[in-house]
Amino acid sequence: MAIHYYCRHCSQKVGTLSDWSADEEQLGFQQLTDEERKEMIEYDSKGHIQVKTICEDCEDTLRTNPDYHAYDSFLH
Repeated sequence: MAIHYYCRHCSQKVGTLSDWSADEEQLGFQQLTDEERKEMIEYDSKGHIQVKTICEDCEDTLRTNPDYHAYDSFLH
């Protein structure tokens, strides 16, 4: 099983953990609410996990432009 991390804003690939065998507790997923899990975690047909996170560039953009939090997408 691989775990792929993508930015929720720009869809840039942030990283991959290949051949990872860990449970949700080791990954910290148990700290998420059910709603957060539905928004952030997807499983593909091969059993790989797709996790939506935030890349450094989008994090910096949101930090310097906090009003962008009000938008679903701030990239055009």
